[in-house]
Amino acid sequence: MPQILDGAAIAAAIKQDAKIEVEQLAAQGIQPGLAVILVGHVAASEIYVRNKVQSCAEVGLHSELITPPESVTTEEMLALVAQLNARDEIDGILIQLPLPAHVDAKRLLDAIAPEKDADGFHPINAGRVQSGRPALAPCTPAGVIEMLKRSKIEIAGKHAVVVGRSDIVGKPAAMLLLHENATVTLCHSKTKDLAAITRQADILVAAIGRPGFITSEMVKPGATLVDVGINRINTREEFDRFFKGNEKREAAFAKRGSVIVGDIHPAAFELSSAYTPVPGGVGLLTVAMLMANTVRAAKLRRGL
Repeated sequence: MPQILDGAAIAAAIKQDAKIEVEQLAAQGIQPGLAVILVGHVAASEIYVRNKVQSCAEVGLHSELITPPESVTTEEMLALVAQLNARDEIDGILIQLPLPAHVDAKRLLDAIAPEKDADGFHPINAGRVQSGRPALAPCTPAGVIEMLKRSKIEIAGKHAVVVGRSDIVGKPAAMLLLHENATVTLCHSKTKDLAAITRQADILVAAIGRPGFITSEMVKPGATLVDVGINRINTREEFDRFFKGNEKREAAFAKRGSVIVGDIHPAAFELSSAYTPVPGGVGLLTVAMLMANTVRAAKLRRGL
């Protein structure tokens, strides 16, 4: 039977480690602080932000939720970011995406001081990750590395294949795996004969944003499968493609009218030696790593 990599348990362990670090900093008179900016009223974003604020309380971080109206301009947001950059008690700044169409998200993310870039999206942090220097790495790929390490899955010397080349997940995941001494292949939608490459993977990271894109025929038996995808399916045809005969999922679909599937077809998990479930896998680590990044930012800023 494959090992199920339990995102909830690993996220709890990461938060507990962060809490211990916060207590150590408190003994020096330091309380790391995270500012979260949430523009307007997007239901999904409000849920995400609520989880982040709750996690701050669990870990012992100071948190501030700033809620500009949906009519806010790019210039007003830039002024807000500048104020937060200047405040010494704020160690991490996070702008919840997506933003309204009239707001220039790229300008705002670039305006965050790199040392307070809790999400790890700033180009300077991307360069530091690439060069192996101390940096705030994007939370999801950093969480993937933590999940593999804490699950005692060997990375060094293994062939890791990453499917997806986004700046937020695919590229930094490839870099972080490389720093752990994996041999890394980065693939994407234009890769020729993709299946021939994914079948070589000892560790296969799927982050392409397509439901069930990686099928059983694309997986080497015994591989570790890391599914970063979160895709909502809400038609019977799609449901039957992934979960036909699965009573638990059938009940969930009947109740909610939709279920979540990752970028890896569930049937492929049966071939693996270990895999991350969806839901309950990598997604749970993103908020935990945000807590870890905020603590890391507080220490790096103070030369600790």
